[in-house]
Amino acid sequence: MKKNVVDLVSLGCSKNLVDSELLARQLEHSGYTVHFDPESPKGEIAIINTCGFIGDAKEESVNMILEFAKAKDEGRLRRLYVMGCLSERYLHDLQEEIPQVDKYYGKFDWKNLLADLGKAYHPQIALERKQTTPPHYAYLKISEGCDRKCAYCAIPLITGKHVSRPMEEILAEVRYLAGQGVKEFQVIAQELTYYGVDLYKKQMLPALVEQMSAIPGVEWIRLHYAYPAHFPEDLFRVMREHANVCKYMDIALQHISDPILSRMHRQVTKKETYALLEKFRKEVPGICLRTTLMVGFPGETEEDFEELKAFVREARFDRMGTFAYSEEEGTLAAKEYPDDVPDETKRRRLDELMRIQQEISAELNEGKVGKRMKVIIDRMEGDYYIGRSEYDSPEVDPEVLIAKGDVPLETGGFYQVEITGADDFDLYARILMP
Repeated sequence: MKKNVVDLVSLGCSKNLVDSELLARQLEHSGYTVHFDPESPKGEIAIINTCGFIGDAKEESVNMILEFAKAKDEGRLRRLYVMGCLSERYLHDLQEEIPQVDKYYGKFDWKNLLADLGKAYHPQIALERKQTTPPHYAYLKISEGCDRKCAYCAIPLITGKHVSRPMEEILAEVRYLAGQGVKEFQVIAQELTYYGVDLYKKQMLPALVEQMSAIPGVEWIRLHYAYPAHFPEDLFRVMREHANVCKYMDIALQHISDPILSRMHRQVTKKETYALLEKFRKEVPGICLRTTLMVGFPGETEEDFEELKAFVREARFDRMGTFAYSEEEGTLAAKEYPDDVPDETKRRRLDELMRIQQEISAELNEGKVGKRMKVIIDRMEGDYYIGRSEYDSPEVDPEVLIAKGDVPLETGGFYQVEITGADDFDLYARILMP
């Protein structure tokens, strides 16, 4: 093991990743060398930032802790620390079950980890981070927590109530990151559209995005994890008027059947959902809509599911993810509803829904052949440059593949391309020379 070397494993969502990047910068400032996501320990200290959202994520986090605990037992690691959502929710259980961990921290007290290492927290670099993403894009977390009361969701149990970051602090971070060469900002939160209600007594997401768009160096702003009820409609104007605000909205709708939406406590109806989608497409022509849907929620009948399938066919989402309901202890659904949809039925419904979406995605992609668009280059891979359009978020959305030619392309550079081909998910393009 190497002295003053820290292994930092970041699991779960991009919101967790931001915390890990901020902690890594503090560690480096205190003289440590930080390795991100190593397969096995390289240093004397390991920190695992866990996810506690759903069953698979919790299992991955526990397995990772056990793997590093074994390394500690074998003398390959001197100290082991665990932070994040899983330890926020199951602190006492973890302390009993995996005592090899030197200390557990919740989601919000990771700054104490520095003190336990004998190091100070340095507020003067509070906005700085050790980026793990390519240098041209970064995730920007604008709030923590959620005030929604969706019956199936454990996030409020983990993160607590919605807490917005002050707008001045967020804008200062954007200016700093833009000065470091970040061109593309993925704006994230547990629930974007509630931003500002706690601090300013009204929804402030449109004002925040508009002020971000005026900062020099900000080329693209992309919005993730919106909520359909009480949507801040001034955001439509901001998207239309500012070219660097991507015509992209990630809005989890979960279902369309009124009985299921009601049981989920989603605070929105089928009629309101259709009206919102219509308004999106009318107010922001060409907008790319990404959503997430759930199958197998307690009480979901075949009639409810057929209604959901019809909705997917009619709405024709540009991007769609689907997951099967998983009972989470402590949630309203776990307390009030029996998990009465068999696992095999959940799997069948999930597969059916994704087959429909795959056909839609293929048709939408085919319709882009011959079109011109702006792309950013993320990396080289084999015989291709891999890029994305404003309609593609990193890691979750399709990519644009450009065959290597005589003219080298710059990673992080923007280029105009013409789409020459398409498959179910990805696009192929050629560079348009100026």
